[in-house]
Amino acid sequence: MRHHDSVEPITETVHETSWSANLETPAHAADHSLVVEQAIAAVEHTAPGNHVNIVTHGDHGHPEAYLYAELRDAFEDATVEYVDQCGCGGHVTRVHV
Repeated sequence: MRHHDSVEPITETVHETSWSANLETPAHAADHSLVVEQAIAAVEHTAPGNHVNIVTHGDHGHPEAYLYAELRDAFEDATVEYVDQCGCGGHVTRVHV
């Protein structure tokens, strides 16, 4: 049983190209652990040789403070880099698989 059963998964498809995962919804703003859980799922659903842009809600602050270590622990071979802050206050992190 998933911890966040009431929230739809970010994706169920393995992406064979680079893509973006939107983690800026009100549910994500209200639940830090949902952001981490779905960011990891987004990377799991990204085919090797591609990247996923993980867009996180600004309410949680800079993703380096809460997300980067989790991603690096889960994916030793992935690279994590900060891209930019969105005009709406969110943040974009790129994870190369």
